Amino acid sequence: MNIMLFHSAYGLRPAVREAADRLRAAGHEVWTPDLFEGHTFDTVEDGMEFQERTGKEELLKRAVLAAAPYSDRGLVYAGFSLGASVAQTLALGDRKARGLLLLHGTSDIAPNAQVDELPVQLHVAEPDPFETDDWLSAWYLQMGRAGADVEVYRYAGAGHLYTDPGLPDHDAEAAEATWRVALGFLETLR
Repeated sequence: MNIMLFHSAYGLRPAVREAADRLRAAGHEVWTPDLFEGHTFDTVEDGMEFQERTGKEELLKRAVLAAAPYSDRGLVYAGFSLGASVAQTLALGDRKARGLLLLHGTSDIAPNAQVDELPVQLHVAEPDPFETDDWLSAWYLQMGRAGADVEVYRYAGAGHLYTDPGLPDHDAEAAEATWRVALGFLETLR
């Protein structure tokens, strides 16, 4: 598979590169665009402040420009937290998208969004302060109405960005379970 993997509000950190390497080792071609143009952050607050200064439209523009050269190949869009929301937006707007892998995040869904049984897999902590139960229930229903085929995996007691070994949220057991399921999901898309 051809995978466009977007980073979180922390920026393009080593954990994102390690995730890309794990995906490559499983036989996938992976791109990791740097939407923050070299900036990385030690706290989510600093990253979110940078994101707000840059603006959602600018970040989406950067993401579209990064994906455009490869979109004819039929991309799987993937991302971590903020990157998951970017991936979701791009996947729902790309008729050739092959799948959507969301790690730790979702996004608003345009009322007119329509896909043809797009395979979607979400991995999220339970509870997650950024992805509340009410939000996830509404998101799940809206994705279904848009035509997506959605699977949701919850990880009790894990922190928000639990797959990143460089952060306090890290949960090794939940991270390994996530990657095992996610790699199986990607195999079904071949």
